[in-house]
Amino acid sequence: MKNVRQGIHIGAVLQRWEVILSLLLLAIMVVNGILSPYFWDVRNLFNTTFNFTEKSIIALSMALVIITGSIDISVGSIVALSSFCMGLVASYGAPVPVIVLVGLLVGTAAGMLNGFLVGYLRIPAIAVTIGTMSFFRGIPQGILGDKAFTTYPEEFAWLGQGYVGGTLVPFQLVLFLALALMVGLVLHYTVFGRMVYAVGRNEVAAVFSGIPSKRVKFAVFTLNGLFSGISSVLLTSRILSTRPNIAQGFELEAITIAVLGGVAITGGFGGIPGVVIASFVIGFIRFGMGLMNVPGRVMNLVTGALLIVAIVIPEFMAFVKRKRASEIVEGGQV
Repeated sequence: MKNVRQGIHIGAVLQRWEVILSLLLLAIMVVNGILSPYFWDVRNLFNTTFNFTEKSIIALSMALVIITGSIDISVGSIVALSSFCMGLVASYGAPVPVIVLVGLLVGTAAGMLNGFLVGYLRIPAIAVTIGTMSFFRGIPQGILGDKAFTTYPEEFAWLGQGYVGGTLVPFQLVLFLALALMVGLVLHYTVFGRMVYAVGRNEVAAVFSGIPSKRVKFAVFTLNGLFSGISSVLLTSRILSTRPNIAQGFELEAITIAVLGGVAITGGFGGIPGVVIASFVIGFIRFGMGLMNVPGRVMNLVTGALLIVAIVIPEFMAFVKRKRASEIVEGGQV
C-alpha cells in the first residue's frame, strides 16, 4: 500500500506542468552542451539572457491578460511607440530619467487605452488589439519612415547592456526575476489575483459574486502596457537605436512563453513559475540553435511549433483526466 501511495504521489508530481518544463529545460541544456562546448561557458549563459528577458518581461503581464480570458497582440507595437517617444525626447537632449519616464508613461497609456476599450466598452480583445497594433506601430512608421533615432546619451546604455555590481549577471535578468517575483506574489497570494482567475474561469459568475470584472481587465491591460514600456526601455537602451520595425514579433514570443509556461489560452488557469521556466526553455533553445548557426527563419518555425505544442498538450492532458473521471463514475454506477 505504501509503495502504491508513493507511486501515486510521484505520478502527481510528474504531471505538474512546471516539473515537465524543468525536465525539458534540463534536457535542452544537456543536449546543447553536448552539441557545442561553448554552451556551458558561464559568460555565454548569462549574456544570452539579453536576447529573451525583454520579451519575458512582457510575458509576465501577458499571462495575467490571458488568464482573464483575453489576449493582447499589440505589445510589440507598444514597445515601438514607447521607443519612438523616447527617441524623440532624447533628440532634444532630455536626460536619462526623463527618457525612461517617457517610455514607461507611453507604454502605460497605451495599455490603459486597450484596457478601457476591452474592459469598459466590452469590445473583444482580439479586435481591439489588432486595431491598436496597427495604430501604435503606424505612428513611428509614418513619422520616421526609413530613418532612425540614434542620439541617446551614453549613460542610457547601462540599463540594457549593464551588469550588476561588476558581476556577470545582467541588470535585465535581475529586473526580470524581481518583476516575476512581484507578479507571482500578486497573482497567487492576493485578492486581486483571485479576481483575475475568477474572471477568466467564468466572468458572469464573477460579476454576480461582486467582482468588478471591468476594473480587473482594465488593470491587467494597463499592467501589460507598463511592462511593454519597461521592455522598450531595456531594448532601446541595449541597441541605442529606434526604428519603426523595432520589436516586431514580440507579441508572438510573449504569448508563446506565457502559454508554454502553463497559462491556459482559454483563460482561468496558469501561474508565474511556469512562465519563468518557459522563458529559459525558449531562450536556451534559441541560444543552442544560434551556436549551431541555424537560420533565423528556422528559429521562428520552432517558436510557432512550441506555441502549438503548448496549446495542444494541456488540452490533451485535460481530456485524458476527464475521460478517466467519467470511467470511474460509470464504473461506480455499475
